[in-house]
Amino acid sequence: MGLQCGIVGLPNVGKSTLFNCLSNAKAQAANFPFCTIEPNVGVITVPDERLTKLTELVNPQRVVPNVIEIVDIAGLVKGASKGEGLGNQFLGNIRATNAIIHVLRCFDNDNVIHVDGSVDPIRDKEIIDTELQLKDLDSVEKKLQKVEKAAKTGGDKDAKKAFEVLGIYKEHLLSGKSARTAAVSEEDQEHIADLWLLTAKPVMYVCNVGESEVNTGNAYVEKVREAVKEENAEVLIISAQIESEIAQLETFEERQMFLDDLGLEQSGVTKLIKAAYKLLNLSTYFTAGVQEVRAWTITKGFTAPQAAGVIHTDFEKGFIRAEVIKYDDYVKYGSENACKEAGKLSVEGKTYIVEDGDIMHFRFNV
Repeated sequence: MGLQCGIVGLPNVGKSTLFNCLSNAKAQAANFPFCTIEPNVGVITVPDERLTKLTELVNPQRVVPNVIEIVDIAGLVKGASKGEGLGNQFLGNIRATNAIIHVLRCFDNDNVIHVDGSVDPIRDKEIIDTELQLKDLDSVEKKLQKVEKAAKTGGDKDAKKAFEVLGIYKEHLLSGKSARTAAVSEEDQEHIADLWLLTAKPVMYVCNVGESEVNTGNAYVEKVREAVKEENAEVLIISAQIESEIAQLETFEERQMFLDDLGLEQSGVTKLIKAAYKLLNLSTYFTAGVQEVRAWTITKGFTAPQAAGVIHTDFEKGFIRAEVIKYDDYVKYGSENACKEAGKLSVEGKTYIVEDGDIMHFRFNV
């Protein structure tokens, strides 16, 4: 599954520093690689302690972790929705992503000049929100014009429903709210699916704080939490300065000691990657054999045939059954054979809903 998160933020909020940290292989867990496929796109592995444990138990020839693409979206200025600055390019890049990571400056530092002269994360958030909302409004209004005639003159029920739903989104956007918070049923959202609305995408707010505030947050962070409480969005506290220092360290052990000294269990980069994975409503299942231990990305709620289809479409078409071992059982007994002998391997059919951490083997016939 090709998954992308776009990092957005005004100039000098720490967005580029954070992206550079994400782009640095040293910032990741041991032995998990990073590669750049374009200057502003990084393919980053999803840190997963379960994959590390399975690798220890199986000792395979190769290990393949889950990945997410992180896209560094070019800086945004007021008027981007009308093409100002890099506006059209910026908004086009966001349209291609699955979710948005919105970096907000929540630190005071006289040496780092803010583009608007003062630190105000709520103002910064509203600048970007407004530009995205204006672009979405333009998309909604264009489609409204297309369906209006059929909705008002013919007996086209679908056109009438589309006109009604688009009208709801138009009013919502005009009131300065993002599409993701509109009171529209999941079924009716199909009428805007082809528009790829920017503000309909799930969002995570990353509050970039000073080094001394990474454990506690600050007044700026509390303002952000209050401002986004109705958005069902996660708020993450990270110090881009700390992340850049971690990125300079050579070994996994050095990075762990540095984190321990700061009283942190994991780096902000690791927290961000895991949160992005969660934001996209994803889960992981594994295949484990001597040739390969591999993590596979699926959407939560996938059935066994759908999960098999992630490996190859033929697996889904010819699905017969899935042999499933729970991760905790695999770790407890130490191998697939030991799990079989203990009666911990179950055989599941087409209706089985795959659970996060399942270790699976598929039987299929093409």
